[in-house]
Amino acid sequence: MFGKGDKKPPLDKIETIIGPNTNFDGRMKCDGNVRIDGVCEGGVIETVGNVIVSPNAMVAADIVARNVSVSGAVTGKIKASGRLEILSTGRVWGDVEVGSFLLDEDGYFRGQLVMQEGPQLPPQLAKTAPAEKSADADADQEA
Repeated sequence: MFGKGDKKPPLDKIETIIGPNTNFDGRMKCDGNVRIDGVCEGGVIETVGNVIVSPNAMVAADIVARNVSVSGAVTGKIKASGRLEILSTGRVWGDVEVGSFLLDEDGYFRGQLVMQEGPQLPPQLAKTAPAEKSADADADQEA
């Protein structure tokens, strides 16, 4: 019954809900999808599935998931191997690392965005692309 096989939960079904009258403080680790309607603070919310932050939800924690959809407020780091979407009522304060990124017109994002490896830059554009600064180059300029 338990522990037989490596069956993964379906990613279209929400398995964990933090309700609107719930205040969760700590670390959550699960394999399914998570919807947050209440308040989560401290620690990390980590899943191989998706995380949905509802319009009235407030999250003060790091989030690690496949896809993250934010309609409420999040402060903390977000790492989404797939997509991070900040919808029109969503607000995010924190650094994010994502496969893809969507920011709706009225959504808010403040932090640093890092896109995971993507397509290679065509050789014709490589000559005009801004070069990344290194710590050595900065040290040379200060001397």
